Amino acid sequence: MKLTIERAALLKTLAHVQSAVERRNTIPILSNVLIDAGEGRLSLTATDMDLTVVDSVPAEIGEPGATTAPVHMLYDIVRKLPEGAQIELSSVGDGGQIKVEAGRSVFTLVTLPREDFPATGEVDLPHAFTLQPGELRNLIDRTRFAISTEETRYYLNGIYLHAVESGDIDVLRAVATDGHRLARFEMPLPDGAAGMPGVIVPRKTVNELRKLIDETDEAVGVSLSDTRIRFSFGATLLTSKLIDGTFPDYERVIPSGNDRIVRVRCQSFREAVDRVSTISSEKSRAVKLKIAAGAITLSASSAENDTATEEVEIDYDGPDMEIGFNSRYLLDITQQIEGEDARISLADSASPTVMSDVSDSSALYVLMPMRV
Repeated sequence: MKLTIERAALLKTLAHVQSAVERRNTIPILSNVLIDAGEGRLSLTATDMDLTVVDSVPAEIGEPGATTAPVHMLYDIVRKLPEGAQIELSSVGDGGQIKVEAGRSVFTLVTLPREDFPATGEVDLPHAFTLQPGELRNLIDRTRFAISTEETRYYLNGIYLHAVESGDIDVLRAVATDGHRLARFEMPLPDGAAGMPGVIVPRKTVNELRKLIDETDEAVGVSLSDTRIRFSFGATLLTSKLIDGTFPDYERVIPSGNDRIVRVRCQSFREAVDRVSTISSEKSRAVKLKIAAGAITLSASSAENDTATEEVEIDYDGPDMEIGFNSRYLLDITQQIEGEDARISLADSASPTVMSDVSDSSALYVLMPMRV
């Protein structure tokens, strides 16, 4: 194998695949990237057995061939080479090493046989549809902050993606929850998504996909079965196993009878929560909300008896009430509300609260209160 490629092109392609690889691996081959040179293109493949990323880029192929090399080492080498450098990759001797040359820099890395690399063959993915990158970014950003990190409830470690009827229209809905808060986002159902199974896309897959789609303005092809999902855009292909579990009946935790409606300027509220919570040293960073006609008073205290209060103007004419929340959760939700005003629908101090953007009904957030 022998090829020449410009540094920026190789660096971008390596960046796309290398973060799929765990830095600590008990299986040596999984620390490597599969390098496949042929027909004027260089193809790179990285996998952790659950998630596979393939990316290709045009290159000057002197001699076709394939090998594997340590992906993080290769990425760091290419990153540190001077901008504009022409990089030559070539197999050494019987293929047990790969040489990386650029100007006066020469690196020789030990490789592992291409045959040892896990097979990433074609799988049947019967349901296929297309999303614009902006739609997919929106779907991820509005929900992923609520994904659970608790490994024992593994079925909450991802975004639940499913087709459902909402009112009179069919929608593609994304839901994430960690038991303390819930995020739900929906958009009109794309052509081809009708009849798709409900699937749970793992957190790592969601995070890798979110990074990759930042660099594209091409439509994203989504194809899935009940065990795998694939996203394709440009020269990049991301395939992932789905979480094998049943997502809970989230509809039951979304209250429908919350009749105490607060309307507040979202940015003012968010900044006030951020300021007041500074005083709270506990992990939960609890903030108390005292709600009355025309104003909401936020307060927090620390174990050392430091205190903070701030008043924010609101549109509300219901009875006075007090309720406490984890400030971090409040901030996560209000950061996703892009409109000027947020709607907070409450029942009482012990019941779930619903938050949404007054100007955008596509996303809804449920937040459990806490004792303060």
